[in-house]
Amino acid sequence: MKPATTIISAISRYLHHDDTLQLPQLRRLGIIYSSYRFVVSIFSMLMIYISARTGDSASLPSFLQQTALSFYVMLSLILLGLFYVVTKQMRRQLAFGLVLDVIILSLLLYTAGEPDLQLTMLYMVVVAASFMLLHGSQALVITLLAIIFVIYQQFFYAIANSMNLANLGDALLMSASFLAVGGLSWSISQRLVQLEKVAQSHAKEVERLNVINQEVITQMVNGVIVIDKQNIVLANLAAHQLLSITQDSSLPASSISTDIKEMRGDTPHAILSNFKQQLSKQHSQLLQACLSVATGQSRTFTYDVPEVANASIFGKLRVHIIPLKDDSKLILLEDLRREQASAQQLKLASLGQLTASIAHEIRNPLAAISQASQLLMEDLTEIEANALNVNMTGNHELYEMIFSQTKRVNRIIEDILKLSRQQAASQQAIVLAEWMPVFLDNYFQGHDIFLHVKTQPTISFDPHQLEQILINLINNGLRYSSYSHPHAYVEIEIYCADSDVIIDILDDGDGIKTEDLKHLFNPFFTTDKAGTGLGLYLSQAFCEANQARLLYIPEHEKTCFRFISPAIDSENILQAVEENLY
Repeated sequence: MKPATTIISAISRYLHHDDTLQLPQLRRLGIIYSSYRFVVSIFSMLMIYISARTGDSASLPSFLQQTALSFYVMLSLILLGLFYVVTKQMRRQLAFGLVLDVIILSLLLYTAGEPDLQLTMLYMVVVAASFMLLHGSQALVITLLAIIFVIYQQFFYAIANSMNLANLGDALLMSASFLAVGGLSWSISQRLVQLEKVAQSHAKEVERLNVINQEVITQMVNGVIVIDKQNIVLANLAAHQLLSITQDSSLPASSISTDIKEMRGDTPHAILSNFKQQLSKQHSQLLQACLSVATGQSRTFTYDVPEVANASIFGKLRVHIIPLKDDSKLILLEDLRREQASAQQLKLASLGQLTASIAHEIRNPLAAISQASQLLMEDLTEIEANALNVNMTGNHELYEMIFSQTKRVNRIIEDILKLSRQQAASQQAIVLAEWMPVFLDNYFQGHDIFLHVKTQPTISFDPHQLEQILINLINNGLRYSSYSHPHAYVEIEIYCADSDVIIDILDDGDGIKTEDLKHLFNPFFTTDKAGTGLGLYLSQAFCEANQARLLYIPEHEKTCFRFISPAIDSENILQAVEENLY
């Protein structure tokens, strides 16, 4: 008994494991089979109607046949409708419908009085469907139920016809056929289930890789645009920022790549449509250059981004057009300022290493020269005080020149030492509307500095380095403004553009000449004879250390230096405070 029990237990466990299709596929097959059931029931009713119209008494349907078929048509229609309404109890609906099929076919076979091959063949459809739609144990029960009904009908018919067991043998053969059809259908269904699982696993893996790829594209600092036959199918956040393309106000605020879900493979059509519209309007030259590249050809060129209204970023972009296999084009936008920043960082490192030791050595003899010039001037003062009749005016001017030049050299050395001693930025949350008035009162009291705060932004920045940046910019503005006007003043405007905080330092000076723009932030470059040429260079270095940017805006009506720093929200403010505490 133990081997038999073990075999039965193993078969039971094997038939009870999850061997059916997933609910979406099961629902589609259930609708198809329910439609087949309804068609068969209607066809059977038509056959009864045709038999009644012919008037053949031998083929007239019985009351039981008419009742069973009417009941079958009604239930078939109900079961078909339930698949469009109820989705949770789908397997129970299928099991009930298949049991109903076996019962109705058995009633029709019983009322027929003799074996009917057509009705018997319909059993095979029911058996095959049960093994494909239900669990193995449920399908086995329905198959055994069909076998019992068929054998019972054939046995009853054999008794009624003087124990003619030939039909009973046919019934046994038909029952074996049921089992064979069931086994074959179950084998096919298992293959379908396994294929479905493999396909689902591959689909999940592809989706996971797609999410990773889109995440990488979204977080790239380079702009990425994909154009397929005049249509833009992908544009990441960096592309919006580098081209200063803003979001349509009618779209949700988180639609453009700030929310990762929106910038994956299924980017909303409205965002892409808005992007293409603004691209063709503001950067028609760039769009035409990209579209004019022949299919399968690559191209690299430099694009000058024009200044647009409220644009916080503009400059030069390196554009790479790369053909893809599906005849679409991949466009990479690279900000050339990053290369310039990297070059300046290299200059900064080499400058610090080269000049730090030299500066220390120069300060000692320089201090001696400065002290000697001061002593000589004191001696001349004493001589003049004693009323000696000696003409020493020329010598006094020479000593003053030596002293002023040593002071200038000392300022250069101090700036160089600042470069060599640069430390990592210690960023803090700074509310500019509160911080800026205090800063101006501490450093520029008595000067005409006009502050215009148009918003209440917060940035994350090293306060000491921000002071050094603004001191350099404001002093430059006051100095150059005084060269052009007797009344020197500086305006400071604070506002937001997209997700950036903008501080514009404005003055009425003559501005920077076009030929000097490319050298503006280079070390030791200055247009002022009294300047060291390190103020702007240091300011830009401090900005880069705090993930900010410093630009000169030649298109502005006034002399404008623009400070750009990312704005931080309340969550980032709390995080910055915690970092400073710990």
